Amino acid sequence: MRAALKLTFHTLTPNRWPDLEKLFGKRGACGGCWCMCWRLARAAFNKGKGDGNKRAFRKLVADNVQPGVLAYDGDEPIGWCAVAPRQDYPYLERSRVLAPVDDEKVWSITCLFVAKACRRRGVSARLLKAAAELARKKGAKIVEGYPVEPYSSEMPAAFAWTGMVSAFQKAGFREVARRSKTRPIMRRGSPKR
Repeated sequence: MRAALKLTFHTLTPNRWPDLEKLFGKRGACGGCWCMCWRLARAAFNKGKGDGNKRAFRKLVADNVQPGVLAYDGDEPIGWCAVAPRQDYPYLERSRVLAPVDDEKVWSITCLFVAKACRRRGVSARLLKAAAELARKKGAKIVEGYPVEPYSSEMPAAFAWTGMVSAFQKAGFREVARRSKTRPIMRRGSPKR
């Protein structure tokens, strides 16, 4: 039986950059992304894969943008969740499937990454709650995510980098739109809060 995780959550600030580097490893979590896929035009993202994207993301962190939340088990960084105002993610503006649901101002969760040894242990749902709380503290009334609905029980982890529907449900999100069989839009909060 695995030991229980002793989870804590911290906003990604410049002093926590080494922890993100440790968690993401040399590949930048997945394929040199460094959590820049949603923030850049496709050509710029592809050109920067690896070190270029790492430099761009590090600059955001150095500028104290606070682009998300790190999860720790004790002192070990084990998870990451990106959250920012929707307008910070140009990729969303180019997507028909993820086009705005309405005119409400929302914050978007675009990426979840959990260390392999800690997956399937409830980390994602708790990270989503911590990210929604960070957004709320910064003034967000609605936090939105774009998880995947598995098309099979054997979906590779690399395809679940936006999170799974079940984790969003456990974190208190509800589906508000679905323009694709495998990609709902889920929200937590309301404009009346």
